[in-house]
Amino acid sequence: MFTDTHCHLYQEYYEDMDAILDKIKNNSIKNIINNGCDTKSNKEVLALSSQYDIMYAAIGIHPENVENTSEEDLQFIEEHIKDKKVVAIGEIGLDYYYTKENKEKQIALFNKQLALAEQYNLPVIVHSREATLDTIECLKNYKVKGIIHSFSGSYETACTYIQMGFLLGINGVITFKNCRLKEVYEKIGLEHIVLETDSPYLTPVPFRGERNDSSHIKEVASFVADLKGVSLDKLAMETNGNVRRIFDF
Repeated sequence: MFTDTHCHLYQEYYEDMDAILDKIKNNSIKNIINNGCDTKSNKEVLALSSQYDIMYAAIGIHPENVENTSEEDLQFIEEHIKDKKVVAIGEIGLDYYYTKENKEKQIALFNKQLALAEQYNLPVIVHSREATLDTIECLKNYKVKGIIHSFSGSYETACTYIQMGFLLGINGVITFKNCRLKEVYEKIGLEHIVLETDSPYLTPVPFRGERNDSSHIKEVASFVADLKGVSLDKLAMETNGNVRRIFDF
């Protein structure tokens, strides 16, 4: 039984949510964390998590949405931060891939959400793209724990995050033919990783090109188990143990 620590199961991507959840349950998935990225999706993951027993919610504002974010959006997060099935603040972070022109706004938004996580003692699910140094500098200022979602950096960067108490999220990217992450994760102990799909994106081989969903965590798990030379049962035990260290479910 596996945990998908990062997905985006929204109605706009999945016409029949009941069928998708049945598929997920029937593929050895124990729990999933559905991540919001703006107020609209935050409302949706809250509603869906109350409807499906295996689904939990992370609520937050993604850095790509910084230009459309108001104080009311942050107030919404704080108003619902203690909801029964909210387990993290996410997906939050920094993304300079498309532009750095709004980096100060991104950093300010990231800091506000990190402060909420610290205040309410919730873990964070962090998105960092082309922004490693600023992400690390922000995280250093708060007593928070959590996951570096879709980690794709160097071994040295991985060690920095690990020393700060963060886990690294592995998804379907690691199954891609030219992915260099294999060399990084070969050096990293199982106690520092968790599994994720980032559904509906990053579908693993051999389903690449199709819409992703949480049931494909098994393909990610199989690849990682082979890479690390352990059984699927061992991988499930270790990664679920890591999840329990961070999240309250």
